[in-house]
Amino acid sequence: MTAGGLAPAKAGAVEFEAKITPIVILSCIMAATGGLMFGYDVGVSGGVTAMPDFLEKFFPDVYGKTQDPNLNSNYCKYDNQSLQMFTSSLYLAGLVATFFASWTTRNLGRKPTMLIAGVFFLVGVVINAAAQDLAMLIVGRVLLGCGVGFANQAVPLFLSEIAPTRIRGGLNILFQLNVTIGILFANLVNYGTAKIKGGWGWRLSLGLAGFPAILLTAGALLVLETPNSLIERDRLDEGKTVLRKIRGTDNIEPEFLEIVEASRMSKEVKHPFRNLLKRRNWPQLAITVAMQIFQQFTGINAIMFYAPVLFDTVGFGSDASLYSAVIIGAVNVVSTGVSIYSVDKVGRRMLLLEAGVQMFFAQVVIAIILGIKVKDNSSDLHRGFGILVVLMVCTFVSAFAWSWGPLGWLIPSETFPLETRSAGQSVTVCVNLIFTFVMAQAFLSMLCTLKYGIFLFFSAWVLIMSIFVVFLLPETKNIPIEEMTERVWKKHWFWKRFMDDNQEVAAPGTKADHSLKNGHSNGLDPASQL
Repeated sequence: MTAGGLAPAKAGAVEFEAKITPIVILSCIMAATGGLMFGYDVGVSGGVTAMPDFLEKFFPDVYGKTQDPNLNSNYCKYDNQSLQMFTSSLYLAGLVATFFASWTTRNLGRKPTMLIAGVFFLVGVVINAAAQDLAMLIVGRVLLGCGVGFANQAVPLFLSEIAPTRIRGGLNILFQLNVTIGILFANLVNYGTAKIKGGWGWRLSLGLAGFPAILLTAGALLVLETPNSLIERDRLDEGKTVLRKIRGTDNIEPEFLEIVEASRMSKEVKHPFRNLLKRRNWPQLAITVAMQIFQQFTGINAIMFYAPVLFDTVGFGSDASLYSAVIIGAVNVVSTGVSIYSVDKVGRRMLLLEAGVQMFFAQVVIAIILGIKVKDNSSDLHRGFGILVVLMVCTFVSAFAWSWGPLGWLIPSETFPLETRSAGQSVTVCVNLIFTFVMAQAFLSMLCTLKYGIFLFFSAWVLIMSIFVVFLLPETKNIPIEEMTERVWKKHWFWKRFMDDNQEVAAPGTKADHSLKNGHSNGLDPASQL
């Protein structure tokens, strides 16, 4: 999730000389802890909301429903707007913080933006762990959300700019991998703290978020600023020095000149959001918005947020449900690794289509099992069917983790031309957080209303998005960013009709045409580089 900056594309698919230096590896590991923090926040909320002591203190109405067999309703006992606000407030705050983070990323740099995120995280963790009432709890979550907004802007951008070209894609997915590790870490912590007697286990769960927060803050203090950011802010000599240090070679002049020229071209675009609305950018904009909406309507965040609640609902019990959530977290981590290995081998479309079949099948099976075996007032699910539910959820999560999870971010970052890349990524972040908030706020109410039908609802969306991939999503595997328009959009059966006005962008002899010839364009005419 990135906006507010510039990551220059390779010029004419030329790979600049660069070694994988220890400082690059260390910097990427430290920066990627921003994903660890985000993942922990996602995972911990579902775990603590399954803890009776936490519910009793902050959500007594929900606690009463879970304890009173006369009022117990499997699908509705967690339906509470305040409980949903506890989770979704983080994403609403992240959405607002995104706009501020976009400015700081561009004007102050990637490193200060990560430091701001770390401070927000630390303060939010302290307030959450010490919360005495619901208002204090929500304030802590809002501050954590601000940290998410700043971290998710700066960290992926930092990774893409600091890494050598040949491993840039893998390091971008490294951020998503750290998100999944954070979720697994949160699930393990929740499983342990749920066993603590005395009613303070939830405080430990929320407080241990300080661990990745400290790592991110320390990392922000230790890492170097990216050369792209320094050059973008006219600190050319410093930028060249940093570039030489991170590349491990003195032959950095071609890449340095590329960054300088790309930065100059970026500054000439005074209104990137206005450019984004031009007809020639509609295909990329449509793909970006659709990918973010579809990513949320797979139902993944609903399952990950409330996995413990979900398993408790179908009769596993609080302890067993947390154990099941740990299994899901592990599947998520391993499957994201599959994506890192295969995304540049089998292609984006193949991963998305295979996952569509797998997710559709899993959700339909879950809906059938719950529809037959879990009635609104039933208190138990047969062990065999319970295990089958867990297996189907793992099947669903694994498919998502190697498809819509990482590719929902990777594909939009590949498609926008240079002049609108920053604005396009801002749209990506905003749309994603809006629909994440909507899904987090609405899921428990939807579960109460639709019951097992909620999985049929999500499976229908999986079918729709798979049809979208078949007909409207082009393959971008192994295609340089600057050649996307010529080799992808102009050749696509549907989107090519929006490319008719490209000549106005790079008329012969104009400044834009000169930029194209030097390999610094948005990829409209790569052939002119010859």
